[in-house]
Amino acid sequence: MHDRETLGGRLARRVHARSLPPQWHLACAVMADHRNPPSGCVVREVTEVDEGLIAAMARLVPQLSRSSSPPDAVAMEAIVSSESSILLVAEDPMAPGSSEGLSILGSMTLALFRIPTGLRAWIEDVVVDETARGRGIGEALNRAAIERARAAGATTVDLTSRPSREAANRLYQRLGFEERQTNVYRLEL
Repeated sequence: MHDRETLGGRLARRVHARSLPPQWHLACAVMADHRNPPSGCVVREVTEVDEGLIAAMARLVPQLSRSSSPPDAVAMEAIVSSESSILLVAEDPMAPGSSEGLSILGSMTLALFRIPTGLRAWIEDVVVDETARGRGIGEALNRAAIERARAAGATTVDLTSRPSREAANRLYQRLGFEERQTNVYRLEL
């Protein structure tokens, strides 16, 4: 068992090493809408869990999956502290209600893991709040993840997307993703 000081030191080094450089704080594009003034957002890596994040995930996860419950604080701590996953959020720093998670407009997880054939990168659980779709938030999240994977040394990034998610599939193709001819299998446990 590791003592708290050693574990804390390792975690601090890991979080520091995983911090996004300023160029990865990508500005999200906004659509011209004369009724609402344009507002931007930044993409950042989540390094600590707070009530706003928990509230945002409670709002976003049901938009992603009807069969999965939103993660609680313990689950979020496990995600954020994991060596193999990076939780990215798109946030409007000017939005009111940040303590309620209303400033978080979308999220995604980038999984990085080593296997004998190299470092793999996998994008999972991409979700943009239904009130913020069409503003370039999904693209900004994906571009940040791609750059993070490239900087880590991955040579490819994989993801899956249901065919019914037409806008998401168009985005992935526009970003350069190519459909692979492979089978995806799942075993329920």
